[in-house]
Amino acid sequence: MALSAHAEQGALRLQQLEVVGNAVAPGEVGIEADKQEIRQTPGGVNLIDIDQLTEGQVSSLEDAFRYVPGVWATSPTGTDSIFLSSRGSNLDAIGYDTNGVKLLQDGLPVTAADGNNHNRFIDPLSAKYAVFARGANAMKYGASTLGGAVNFISSTAYDTSPLTLSISGGSHGERLSRLTASRVFNDQVDGLVTIENKQWDGYREHSKHTRTGIYANGGLRLSDNVSTRFYFTKLDSDEELAGSLSRAQVREDRDQAGANNGRDAGHFQLDVDTWRLANKTTWEIDNNRRFEFGVSYEEQELFHPIVAGQFFSLLIDNRQRNLGTMARYHHKVGNHDWLIGMNYGVTWVDGGNYFQSSGVKGAKQQVNDNDANTLELVVLDRWQFADDWTLVAGAQAVKANREVRGTNAGTGAVAQTEDDYDSINPRLGLIYQLNQNTSLYTNLSRLYEPPTTYQLDDGTTTSNDALKAMKGEVFEIGSRGHHALSDNSEWGWDISAYYAKLDNEILSVEDPNALGTFLTSNADDTIHAGIEVLLSADIALTENRDHRLTPLLSLTWNRFRFDDDDSFADNTLPAAPKFSLKGEMLYRYKNGFYFGPTVDYVGERYADFANSYKVDSYTLFGLKSGWSNDNFNVFAEVRNLFEKDYIASHSVRAVAASSDAILNPGAPLSAYVGIEYRL
Repeated sequence: MALSAHAEQGALRLQQLEVVGNAVAPGEVGIEADKQEIRQTPGGVNLIDIDQLTEGQVSSLEDAFRYVPGVWATSPTGTDSIFLSSRGSNLDAIGYDTNGVKLLQDGLPVTAADGNNHNRFIDPLSAKYAVFARGANAMKYGASTLGGAVNFISSTAYDTSPLTLSISGGSHGERLSRLTASRVFNDQVDGLVTIENKQWDGYREHSKHTRTGIYANGGLRLSDNVSTRFYFTKLDSDEELAGSLSRAQVREDRDQAGANNGRDAGHFQLDVDTWRLANKTTWEIDNNRRFEFGVSYEEQELFHPIVAGQFFSLLIDNRQRNLGTMARYHHKVGNHDWLIGMNYGVTWVDGGNYFQSSGVKGAKQQVNDNDANTLELVVLDRWQFADDWTLVAGAQAVKANREVRGTNAGTGAVAQTEDDYDSINPRLGLIYQLNQNTSLYTNLSRLYEPPTTYQLDDGTTTSNDALKAMKGEVFEIGSRGHHALSDNSEWGWDISAYYAKLDNEILSVEDPNALGTFLTSNADDTIHAGIEVLLSADIALTENRDHRLTPLLSLTWNRFRFDDDDSFADNTLPAAPKFSLKGEMLYRYKNGFYFGPTVDYVGERYADFANSYKVDSYTLFGLKSGWSNDNFNVFAEVRNLFEKDYIASHSVRAVAASSDAILNPGAPLSAYVGIEYRL
């Protein structure tokens, strides 16, 4: 047995590790290589081990991102749909197109080419682990997004049991079942397939969610140095939208649906059918050179009733097609570690907007025809110019086009907005290895993000021109490391502080005269600053380490604000809390048993740009317990133990009134259990 502290590598927990074989599929770098790359990044990056997350209930990306500092992820009603913000991205319409963070699977894009994640999120349980690179630290993925990127690495037959069956569920009618089968054939061919089903009745009226999915991948070793892997995903997700409530409605009945959302009214829904096919090929040229190339294609069918009223209703029925390619060339030369990369994505959206009644499609209002493409090129060099010093220098080039075209179904009139966006974004960073276990880092980088087609469609500029791209500069300092507390105990940390000045930040507000539609514009100057802290420890209670404590704490302090704005002066930007804390303190016994409390504290936040509507802070407590051995994992978890009433998320207005229906209440007392069997 040996202790291993991975705070400096971005892992979420210090563990007691056994020396066992950990096979890596041909062409894959594996989790240890990603940890090493994190250590060579002069900024905030975290590794998320999915196996550790399954010590409790994992219902969505809200659970997966729980301990990633600087990230605010919450589900309005407990379904797959979440509001996601990283370092202050997406602080506007809340849950609309959820731009600002690029989602990738095995290095290939899932986010559309224009940057939106409107139609679907990645199921974290379909991955072995994920790497979340916040802000400009996602340059290694080529991501042109303010909040960074998350790369989910799929499980393969090399790191998975031949047969795995898991069942979990509990409160609010949640049932999740998964069956995975995998096999390696003569170390040349391997395959894995997962079949899943998720059911969610919801703690609010009209919030049912059903999802069925197939995740599969298969690899082929073409030669000693060349391997290729194919990926296939098929998802069918049907989700009812409960809608937002006013303060009076929350006090009256926090579980009710919005006035227009229920089956007897607009029957608002987000139904998406998806299939995706991808391939990645890796050529290990020699010990110092590697070339990767991949391509992905995804189709999504969206059925989306979202507005109902006496004078206006709206149902969106679209097909979205995403084509993405990537190439990466890695080359180590002496003390230099080069990365040259390319991403190119194209998204086509065609379909229409319709009148609707009770979720039934009526007459067509508009024909939709939207296109987007984005080319991202990146060159990055890690140069260890002295024993304890590494210089990280690079640049990203972005060239993008956005086009939104709507044709009135009745008159044939065409409304069209189109623009090109391009930028060169340099990055300069420095890492100092203070000692074997501690490093200090800093970086100065340029941020850049073009608008999504959703934002372009909602754009409201005085000259009727297209929206401008968001851009700015960010300065960051931080430290990673671990230190012994005693001969058999230690603690670790991962701390980042950043300050960014942005121009043309794209902000959206819900139109009070047409609820469900949005008004979008560029702000002049904004400032995004924050401190992100991840602390963890492994404390032996006895000399033989039979009894241990493993505390874990994620802290985030934010200061997102306007900078001398004509309308809002230095007001705080809405949606993200100024301070949040998430933690746990687990007792562990040598036989695999664990038990302990969890805590969530979320500070105050605003729901409008005028800072006149404040959403209260809240503190939630929970309990988590479980046991595992080579074949079984069992867990039980209780959340919101003291039945605290709180607001999970909310919409944003320019100036919000107390009577506005903008609040989404959070989950009440909830309990979940699960069991997993591995052959």
